[in-house]
Amino acid sequence: MSTPISAPGRVREITSLTNPIIKDIRLLEKKRHRDETGLFLAEGMKLVIDAIENGWTIRTLIYSKAGRGQENVEKLAARCLAQGADVLIVSEKVLGTIARRDNPQMVMGVFEQRWTAPAAIKPAGNDVWVALDRVRDPGNLGTIIRTADAAGAKGVVLVGQTTDPFATETVRATMGSVFAVPLTRMSEAEFISFAKAWPGMVAGTHLKGAVDYREPDYTKEPVLLLMGNEQAGMTDDLADACSTLIKIPQAGRADSLNLAIATGVCLFEVRRHALNFDGDDA
Repeated sequence: MSTPISAPGRVREITSLTNPIIKDIRLLEKKRHRDETGLFLAEGMKLVIDAIENGWTIRTLIYSKAGRGQENVEKLAARCLAQGADVLIVSEKVLGTIARRDNPQMVMGVFEQRWTAPAAIKPAGNDVWVALDRVRDPGNLGTIIRTADAAGAKGVVLVGQTTDPFATETVRATMGSVFAVPLTRMSEAEFISFAKAWPGMVAGTHLKGAVDYREPDYTKEPVLLLMGNEQAGMTDDLADACSTLIKIPQAGRADSLNLAIATGVCLFEVRRHALNFDGDDA
């Protein structure tokens, strides 16, 4: 059976902040509305193109009047219209209000969220997945998703009550990697069951009973790297679900690293083992 072709979208010009379409888009700054609609905002030409190139569904393209006549903007608008998305041409004031900042980028997009079902995760070979326990900071989460992409990780698992990966701040911090890295979410109990069934090493960062993160042999099996909460670390139950506990030795007066930095350090060490990675391309 042939795939149905989407009906072309519509083009509208909007200058009023009280327009109901704009009001609805602005509500996407609230997690509750993102959860209810399954939609989110991405700001910037690069992010919008990254999303479309990775097959994400765009509902609405928004761009400033200043983009009229610019070939790259017009081509993007035509592409979105052909896929069934609406195109809104808005004033600078409207665009800044949607972006919630001064001097926003010229282009924004409203996309459908995408989640990977836990049952669809089939680790094999030297695959690496990153799991995050109750990560709270949008910047941390966005940076970790970006780092996971750079390191070739297969995806990111969000455990418990975490910050929303589809919040505008988080999407912005990923620099487009949110569209390339599969995301899944689980309760703590679901993750413990998932970890127990993991066909390789489950390595968690922990201060108690942990070994230097450089010591384990991460080769020849899938690795699930679990990072604890920014303030409290991981729970005892999560630590018990790990097959290996690791830590990053501190040489100075600081007793800990930022979560995103710590994740990057551990993740690239895992990949160095798994892929015999020497860092030349980093």
